[in-house]
Amino acid sequence: MIAFENITMRFGGVAAVDRCSFEIPTGKITGLIGPNGAGKTTAFNVIAGHLRPTSGRVLLEGEDITALPAHKRQAMGIARTFQLAHEFHRMTVVENLMVAAKNELGENMLNAIFRPGQCKLQEQAAYDRAMETLRFLEIEQLKDQLAGDLSGGQKKLLELGRALMQHPKIILLDEIGAGVNRTLLGKIAEKIIQLNKEQGYTICLIEHDLDYVSRLCDTVIVMAQGTLLTTGTVEEVSRDERVIEAYFGGGKYQEAI
Repeated sequence: MIAFENITMRFGGVAAVDRCSFEIPTGKITGLIGPNGAGKTTAFNVIAGHLRPTSGRVLLEGEDITALPAHKRQAMGIARTFQLAHEFHRMTVVENLMVAAKNELGENMLNAIFRPGQCKLQEQAAYDRAMETLRFLEIEQLKDQLAGDLSGGQKKLLELGRALMQHPKIILLDEIGAGVNRTLLGKIAEKIIQLNKEQGYTICLIEHDLDYVSRLCDTVIVMAQGTLLTTGTVEEVSRDERVIEAYFGGGKYQEAI
C-alpha cells in the first residue's frame, strides 16, 4: 500500500528521519514502533503530506505522491488520526463526522444557492453515513453531545470515525490508545480488528503499549534514531538484540510484553 523509500527529513541540522525505507503491506495491520524520538510521527507526517521530505519518495500503490499536498493525498485514500484529538469542540459528535464526508456539493456557495435540493440530499446521505459509523463504533448515544465534552477515549473514537467517513484505503493511527482507559482501549482494539478483518482496511498504527501491538499487528516496523532498525512479527522483533537495546538498554523485552 505504502512504500517509504530512502526518506530523509531534516529540521535545520537535525535529521528526524534519516535515509529510512520500509513498506506498509495492503490489507494488514502494521505496527510502527520505537523509543521516543525514533521518528515515528515524523514518518506519518511525511506519508500523510503534512511534511515534504528533504529527500526520498513516498509511493501509494506504486504511484509517487511525494509532491502532493495533504488534501490531495486524503482524496486518494490516506486518512490519519492524531495523538492529540483535533475535534471541532463546539460542534456535535454527528456534525464532526459529517464535516469529514468527501465531495460535499454544499461546500461550494453556488451549489448551495442554485442546487439546494441536491445539496440537501447529499447532506442527508452524509448524516446517514455518520450515524452508521457511530453505530459501528457503539457511540451513537453521543451523537448530539458537543465533541469538546467527550472523554479522551471517546475523542479517539471520534477521530477514528472521521477517518472512516472518507472511505480511505489506509488509516494511519497515531497512538490511538494514549490516555485511554483499559476498557475503552479494548473496544478500540476490537473495532480496529473488525475494520481490517471484516472490511479490508489497511491500517498502520504507532503505539508504545507493546502488549496492544502484539494483540493487533500482523507485522511490526521498528525505528530508532530516525532509521529502520528491523521488521518482522512481534515474536521475531522481541528476540532482536538491537530492539532490546533500543527500548530497554539491554533489559528483557520479553518480560515487558
